[in-house]
Amino acid sequence: MSEADARPSNFIRQIIDKDLADGKHTSVHTRFPPEPNGYLHIGHAKSICLNFGIAQDYQGKCNLRFDDTNPEKEDIEYVESIKTDVSWLGFEWDGEVCYSSDYFDKLYEYAIELINKGLAYVEELSPEQIREYRGTLTEPGKLSPFRDRSVEENLALFEKMRAGGFEEGKACLRAKIDMASSFMVMRDPVLYRVRFASHHQTGDKWCIYPMYDFTHCISDALEGITHSICTLEFMDNRRLYDWVLENITIDCRPHQYEFSRLNLEYTVMSKRKLNQLVTEKLVNGWDDPRMPTISGLRRRGFTSASIREFCKRIGVTKQDNMIEFGSLESCIRDDLNENAPRAMAVLDPVKIVIENFDADKVETLTVANHPNKPEMGAREVPFTREVWIEREDFREEANKKYKRLVLGKEVRLRGAYVIQAERIEKDENGNITTIYCTYDADTLGKNPADGRKVKGVIHWVSADKGVPAEIRLYDRLFTVANPAAADNFAETINPESLVVLNGFVEASLASAQAEQGYQFERMGYFCADIDSKADALVFNRTVGLRDTWAKNDAE
Repeated sequence: MSEADARPSNFIRQIIDKDLADGKHTSVHTRFPPEPNGYLHIGHAKSICLNFGIAQDYQGKCNLRFDDTNPEKEDIEYVESIKTDVSWLGFEWDGEVCYSSDYFDKLYEYAIELINKGLAYVEELSPEQIREYRGTLTEPGKLSPFRDRSVEENLALFEKMRAGGFEEGKACLRAKIDMASSFMVMRDPVLYRVRFASHHQTGDKWCIYPMYDFTHCISDALEGITHSICTLEFMDNRRLYDWVLENITIDCRPHQYEFSRLNLEYTVMSKRKLNQLVTEKLVNGWDDPRMPTISGLRRRGFTSASIREFCKRIGVTKQDNMIEFGSLESCIRDDLNENAPRAMAVLDPVKIVIENFDADKVETLTVANHPNKPEMGAREVPFTREVWIEREDFREEANKKYKRLVLGKEVRLRGAYVIQAERIEKDENGNITTIYCTYDADTLGKNPADGRKVKGVIHWVSADKGVPAEIRLYDRLFTVANPAAADNFAETINPESLVVLNGFVEASLASAQAEQGYQFERMGYFCADIDSKADALVFNRTVGLRDTWAKNDAE
């Protein structure tokens, strides 16, 4: 299969193929234009993979441009986090990072050009009056009493706006288009508004800031963008995009194309809602592993390859749909199943004492890091008289279907010996505190000599040499598939979205690095958290070994 055949196909790539074949363009130049008013989420990852992926595959360019026209909601923290996320996903932007604010002087000149052409005017209606005058979907708007001012008067008033002569909300610059248009966006949209806010790039140079629809198309043209790709909610805005470029003096004429945004079950994608979760402390910050942010997914243990694969699988269409959360989890399972080393951890421990094993003896066992990949090597695991096992892996009585440890029966400890449970101790509440066992010293790496069949295998951690660890079991943040549709989405937060356990991990994990994924045998996929320290280990569950939600949904 050729490299071209291996590329994903979608309607945008088909358009690009035709544009190149027809000679409309000789190269491809895209851009990713986030607003730095929050952290990027998995929906942005889809756009990143699309825009940067196209540039890679067509040997073109992709700009990273910050749409920084709203200084009150923006912060340099968000700028830095976005750059980090794009790089972590595996992409490089062309040249220096771009900012819409780089073009504020040019944008101001283009606004002057529209005024001189009689296509823009200074409005002094209040924001409430502007909304009232705009009309409805079934009724045309009304003309502003300030719409027919002379060019000279508008130039003077716009200069007054720039000089700080108007309070916020007392004046704005509007395009003069069509108040009877069937498209609301064309009913004399606002191009500039007054904001006395310091900007993270331009400081206090400006007290007027351009609106997104005016800024975006001009920025695209100034950067030589050939294909301006955005989500479907901007489809009507394409009319304004084209109108602005048609009515100013500029050489490049990019074209806007729209695709469906990502909607993922059990999450919210609205930056406003995500910000609410953070500011109301319903989660522990933008990088909380329950958040659909790229930084949250990374902290939870998702790999960049798994997110790129997810974006590839869901594809690019014009059809709005809701993607199952299990589709995302499937991608990380496939990745970690193949690439994550194995380790042993006990999350809900109960102690085993092997009575016929020397109390002072420490035996070093060699255990493979991956059952199917000898090239991943092996590790040394200490085996001692006392070990931890999962509480659920022992029963006093059980039927033949139960393949773990039962009183009076045998089971194999992973990579170690066959043991038999002989007796137990309980506390005053009837909880088992200790299971006393014996081991068959001749069963390391082989079956019992007399032909006994031992079917069950359970994992364990040395009680003496294992390391205590805080285990954070993360689950879906919401209890309903579409929390955004709820009257109060915050009321649908899953109370079990984070469960904290205190367990033990094998000694080899004491130096585990954040984001390194492991399969904790039989328990799921985990990674060390950024909070983890050598003397206070913390592991996050990335995903379970199987999709238990699919089973629950079916029921």
